[in-house]
Amino acid sequence: MDKSKIEHVLMRGVEDVIDRKHLEQALAGGKTLRVKLGIDPTASDLHLGHAVVLRKLKEFQELGHKIILIIGDFTARIGDPAHRAEARKPLTESEIKKNMEKYLRQAGKIVNLKKAEVFYNSRWFLKEGMAKMIELSSAASIQQVLHREDFKERINRHQDITLTELLYPLLQGYDSLQVKADLELGGTDQTFNLLMGRRVQRCFGMKEQDILTVSLLEGLDGVKKMSKSLDNFIALDDEGAQMFGKIMSLPDKLISKYFLLTTDLEETEIKTLEKSLSPRDLKARLGFEIVKIYHGEKAAEKAKGDFDSIFVKKEIPEDIPDIKVNNGRISSLDLVVLSGVVASKSEARRLIEQGGLEVQGRVFRNSQEVMNLKGGEAVKIGKRHFFRIRV
Repeated sequence: MDKSKIEHVLMRGVEDVIDRKHLEQALAGGKTLRVKLGIDPTASDLHLGHAVVLRKLKEFQELGHKIILIIGDFTARIGDPAHRAEARKPLTESEIKKNMEKYLRQAGKIVNLKKAEVFYNSRWFLKEGMAKMIELSSAASIQQVLHREDFKERINRHQDITLTELLYPLLQGYDSLQVKADLELGGTDQTFNLLMGRRVQRCFGMKEQDILTVSLLEGLDGVKKMSKSLDNFIALDDEGAQMFGKIMSLPDKLISKYFLLTTDLEETEIKTLEKSLSPRDLKARLGFEIVKIYHGEKAAEKAKGDFDSIFVKKEIPEDIPDIKVNNGRISSLDLVVLSGVVASKSEARRLIEQGGLEVQGRVFRNSQEVMNLKGGEAVKIGKRHFFRIRV
């Protein structure tokens, strides 16, 4: 394989490789690797943070390697304890099933699922008996598992650690055994779990997988890892305009990192853009590139044009959805709920109190105020959502 391609796949966005020399030799030797990535359906949406490692998986696929995507429908019942200050709330089977509905379709926006192997790890965990679990638990000691920093912090705070949490890294490692992984990918927060995969494979007499970790992507707050629970995420299913608007709200300090981890631009081109464009124009280009990946170039151009019209020229978009209102009478609260922008009345009330509802340019801050609408009025809810009243 071309040395430049090997360097690219092992360098761009990569934090660590174990064992680098062994992996380099395998790639240079032309061996077809089995490259594994596991994702637990603990939420209903994949976001750009997930896309970072999915894009790395895609790079290996494009180099001719066999990619293996594991949907952790069994391990999601426990939830990965990595870097968590407390135990996760256990998910029910119905919650997991609901979350899984969109996972493969969203992952398919990045990798070619037709050429991939896809597994649900309930396939083996529901089949294996207690004897296998006892054998698996012998692959590591309590001291080794408790060595991880998040567990040590919880112990120091006198917080409980459940036995199922202690088992989680072993279960993830067992996935690697089942699919005969040569290489496993993950974020830097997954290092302990990925190393456990090597330990489990070794315990069962299998050759140890190599490990490649990618950089974690901070969310829109610019501080914490992108997460749906923190509401600082950009979902892969976000509409083009929504994606673009969120990118434009990104802290300037993250622009370079987002270009590197979430776009297809070469690093030399990124550096040229950084020298020639202002932060605002850089973010506009970043937003364009990201929307283009998930929605196409035409949608990216429209998202940029709509953003400029709304936030630069202060215009109201022409092509906006209707909100149907019976008889034209409706409270501020019910109007926001009817729009579907928020998920609950409490969120709608909070948005209104913060000045997030405008009708024909007038800001409404009283959630109980009743409007008499005639139809045709322009409504702005939050920063980026526009509607037209239809009576």
